[in-house]
Amino acid sequence: MDQRYPQAVLVSCVVPWDENECFMEESFRAQVASLITSGVTHLYVFGTAGEGHAVDTERFRHVVKAFRAETHHEGIHPQVGVIALSTANVIERIAMAYDMGFRMFQVSLPCWGVLNDTELLTFFKDVCGAFPDSQFLHYNLPRAGRVLTAADYRRIADEVPNLVATKLTGSNVNLARDVMRLVPEVQHFFTEPLFAVGSGFGPCSLLSSFGPLSMTMARRYFEAGRNGQREEVFELARQYAELSERLFAPMGGQVLTDGAYDKIIARVVDHDIPMRLLSPYEAFTEDVCAECEKIFRRHYSDWVEDHE
Repeated sequence: MDQRYPQAVLVSCVVPWDENECFMEESFRAQVASLITSGVTHLYVFGTAGEGHAVDTERFRHVVKAFRAETHHEGIHPQVGVIALSTANVIERIAMAYDMGFRMFQVSLPCWGVLNDTELLTFFKDVCGAFPDSQFLHYNLPRAGRVLTAADYRRIADEVPNLVATKLTGSNVNLARDVMRLVPEVQHFFTEPLFAVGSGFGPCSLLSSFGPLSMTMARRYFEAGRNGQREEVFELARQYAELSERLFAPMGGQVLTDGAYDKIIARVVDHDIPMRLLSPYEAFTEDVCAECEKIFRRHYSDWVEDHE
């Protein structure tokens, strides 16, 4: 079956804020340009890593405008994420990015109350239907109160032709298997723990949390999965699991919001990115970040050729 969106490696951009919570445009644009230079062609802003849940309208507009300026090039496929509590807010922000030229959007479910089956379909019909010439990726995360199943996606895909992709994090092997089998025409982006599993069931894509550290390794992992190199793909999955355990060891079990971890990953290779998150979210300390960087440089020096 033809897929609605091509296979790719997708990478998130974090958003740097100064001590007054003002957008650091120069640092952000340098980050985006660096990712593109390292070979990233599919990238997005304002998922949880980009603090899409925490920005006001003015910050949203400012960041999206800067993102457009850096990604408006042939062969680059940018996405803008929208996280909001209502359909109206989602459509309003998509319209801002749409007017700037974007045509690929990443949405998650409103999280004020868990949507029932009727509300779920209404949300996708209303949001995706408002922009019929655009494409949409659904970020399937527990914070919305409902993790969509393969059966949910089958029902939505039948009614909403411009839902072209999903983003699935975590380690639910059964969900990865089921979406690949039941909804194969939709492109499924899996993070490192699930990509090795998903790629065994057909063409899928990699949402590379660790891509900013080394796009060379991310591409190697992606190609191994795409080419059916099962031994290679599971060996690389093991290496990524080891990297995650080692890199985040200095946090000592402290649990913060997703963006705090992504700022660590970005900061390891880009010292112009502050650790700071928007209020009220807590970031990891500079000392923790320094320890994480030492671990990465000690154990993964052969991964950093993209940035040397």
